[in-house]
Amino acid sequence: MEKKLSKKTLLKSFHNWYYGHLTCFSQEHMQTFGYLCSMLPLIEELYQDEDEKAKAMNTYTAFFNTEPQLGTVIVGMTAGLEEARANGEDVDDETINSLRAGLMGPVAGIGDSLIVGTVIPILLGIALGMSTGGSPLGAVFYIIVWNLFAYFGMKFLYFKGYHLGGKAVDFLIGAQGDALRESVSTLGGIVIGSVAATWVSVQTSLQLLNDAGEPYLVLQDKLNEVFPGLLTAVFIIVCWFLMAKKKMSPIKVMLILVAVAFVGVLVGFFNPGLAY
Repeated sequence: MEKKLSKKTLLKSFHNWYYGHLTCFSQEHMQTFGYLCSMLPLIEELYQDEDEKAKAMNTYTAFFNTEPQLGTVIVGMTAGLEEARANGEDVDDETINSLRAGLMGPVAGIGDSLIVGTVIPILLGIALGMSTGGSPLGAVFYIIVWNLFAYFGMKFLYFKGYHLGGKAVDFLIGAQGDALRESVSTLGGIVIGSVAATWVSVQTSLQLLNDAGEPYLVLQDKLNEVFPGLLTAVFIIVCWFLMAKKKMSPIKVMLILVAVAFVGVLVGFFNPGLAY
């Protein structure tokens, strides 16, 4: 008799991943135990013998780490492969782990650009606009919309991966996948640039005075004539360089910015109300 995973078991597996993909997270294992937790309901339903259960679970002790939202599709795909293995098809540990290892990098590349670099900045930009004047609506909007988007999006990907199985591999790691990653990365860069230009403003208050104490050169006005937003662009590029090229943590970068702002205010280059 063919073994078939029930909708209830698949939902439980998905919920284990949705709520627990960072279970026992560490630098050594990353999302391994979250993945293992998501497979538990499937193994329990597909196998009756305890030795078979232990052997099947051992498959998912290998290292795993990817972008968790889009990476849900990998969990769904392996659910389908595990079902096929339980029915005697030619699927072994190496097949499943090769698929996981081969997909987690490409999916992370797409997911980081699409989710972290595009969707989240768009939602935050809308939320910031709604928070003008200290309104709590922006925070409420972001919490509700993000959680709805994440839950139903991840659920869709899980079941899509389950039904597609190994067929999704060709798309995710082939030429189409490369084109998709490049397109999403470009879109993510555009979104980050637009959000930065809208919500980040760095200006200088430096002025040169004549003998009568009147300003004859206002540096910010001159910069606006030549390159509007120049200081903001420099600020963004420096932050990107420190984190992307020098591998500094966001906390270290923020401390550097605090020090620069402090010194800038002391020497009169910045006004506390003009740099934020």
